[in-house]
Amino acid sequence: MGIRANAGSVPNVSVAQHVAEDHKSHRAGWLRAAVLGANDGILSTAGLLIGVAAANSSRSVLVTAGLAGLVAGALSMAVGEYISVSSQRDAEQADIRVEAEAIAENRRSELFELAKIYEERGVEPGLARLVADQLMAHDAVGAHARDELGISDTMIARPLQAGLTSAASFVVGALVPVLAITLAAKSVRIGLTVAITLVALLGLGALGAQLGGAPRGRAALRVAGLSMLSMALTYGIGRIVGANV
Repeated sequence: MGIRANAGSVPNVSVAQHVAEDHKSHRAGWLRAAVLGANDGILSTAGLLIGVAAANSSRSVLVTAGLAGLVAGALSMAVGEYISVSSQRDAEQADIRVEAEAIAENRRSELFELAKIYEERGVEPGLARLVADQLMAHDAVGAHARDELGISDTMIARPLQAGLTSAASFVVGALVPVLAITLAAKSVRIGLTVAITLVALLGLGALGAQLGGAPRGRAALRVAGLSMLSMALTYGIGRIVGANV
């Protein structure tokens, strides 16, 4: 006769069900770069073009300014992200080297240190020592990097990925205001660009939240609200400069 689960027992969860869980943290590296690049592409290019358009510039000037802003912005994002994340990666590798040297010099002390970490997380002391011993036998540096430093394969800094993702998303984002303001009639180009930019920013905020497992509405409003304030300021500066030049 089969054993029946008690009311307070843990439900039987299959391995397949566990594997099917849709976690989001593994997307953190490229998702941050993609959202940042796209948001900067939309906002900075829209702000640039709205400011130029507010000064009563011609279509050719807008096209030139838009394409120049797109190329310069994409390259700047790529270089900036690569350098920034490379610095993070350098710091991670320096810490890992420190751990490797410490393990080579005093493995026993590092074993106790790792076991103490597990104890502080709630593991019984004897079991914590056993787990630490087995993990260090398998990959001592990796165990310390993961559980002492918080550096794992999932969250490790990837400079090239960040740079390329940021540049590509910047180009896609920048194309939205460039096409909107250069294809629209002069009488409606600013209003139309603002409207299309706002829709794009709302969509970006919602998409980023969806990919990251966060509430979409709040993220979309946050992105759109701050971006509209930025565009309003650049429009005002463009009007003031256009009236005085």
